[in-house]
Amino acid sequence: MQIIAVASGKGGVGKSLVAANLAIALTQVKKRVILADLDLGGSNLHLVLGEHVGPRGIGTFLNNGKTKIDQISYPTTWKGLSFIPGEAELPGAANVTVPSKRRLLKALSNLDTDYLILDLGAGTNFNTVDFFLLSGCGILVATPTLTSTLNAYLFLKNAVFRILSSSYNRNSPVHSYMEDLRKDGTSLQRIHLNKLLDSIRTMDSEVYDKYLEKVAQLRPRLIMNMLDDPRDVSRSHRLRISTREYLGIEMDSLGVIYRDQLQDTAQRSSLPIIAYKPQAVLSQAIYRIADKIIYFDEVLTGPLTNIEADDSFREAELEAESDFGLKVASLEELLHSGALTRGDLVETIRMQQIEITALKKENRFIKKKLVNAADQGFKV
Repeated sequence: MQIIAVASGKGGVGKSLVAANLAIALTQVKKRVILADLDLGGSNLHLVLGEHVGPRGIGTFLNNGKTKIDQISYPTTWKGLSFIPGEAELPGAANVTVPSKRRLLKALSNLDTDYLILDLGAGTNFNTVDFFLLSGCGILVATPTLTSTLNAYLFLKNAVFRILSSSYNRNSPVHSYMEDLRKDGTSLQRIHLNKLLDSIRTMDSEVYDKYLEKVAQLRPRLIMNMLDDPRDVSRSHRLRISTREYLGIEMDSLGVIYRDQLQDTAQRSSLPIIAYKPQAVLSQAIYRIADKIIYFDEVLTGPLTNIEADDSFREAELEAESDFGLKVASLEELLHSGALTRGDLVETIRMQQIEITALKKENRFIKKKLVNAADQGFKV
């Protein structure tokens, strides 16, 4: 079974569109496919797929230890395609405990199919990264915008740190060293990965070797979506250079997808674009991507992280890597590598200022509502 995890550093880049249409494209060449919605807490893949979901899904599986994975897998309109819905309405689905995650990962890994496609939630939380690292060649979907490519880089950086944190245990001096860096905050966020690895090699060469063995199996594949101009492809080249230079990993390209207005029409018709109009530009791009996946059919290794151990401190490390300070440090890396121009940096800061201003306005609005509600309560 080939496990293809589809992820993105941020939402709104067409990740679910790629996952759903790719699943159908693979069934059209006689492949058995299971498509699972692992956007826990925000499941909507059934809408993109145009299918009515059953009464149970991932949420049921996580909240009921007696539920089997085959009980939440449903046949679809498309021959050879089964669908596992996510169930956003079940409370707690997004906050997966380590035992529940371990059980889910084991159940997914034991499914009988040719391809298991996982549509992951947007962002870089540790559960999403762990699902992405179920195989070494997951798909990362990005758009040519600066924020999207930056978040794609951050996602891969978090994946690398996740692999690193699973390469040592509490008995290693690396554990204490990483804990000190995490508590310091700024040091962990700004330290160059190569310098960090040099320190780890000195402290515990076995950890260093184990990390290198695991990270060598990480070969993410990029899809650049929503292109408007051929020059937009340069963003993917810059991202590839940055991941090689600063993260030490090679990234392959599965191709590009141009923006296609027919997608909106297909969505309103509750049909995937590949079924609505197979000849559309977007559909043809999906077919090309499916051909590449089949052509480069690889024998994949197991999960690149170890969730059998206590994950509490590792989760904290990963979350620390996702904060604003890390974004600033990563911007500096991209600026120095030439992947980011000073104009891009100015634009990023401007966009962040706009977001901060909007949050402040929202905060003032909420405070005003709370004050008014409190005043009404006192009057009563």
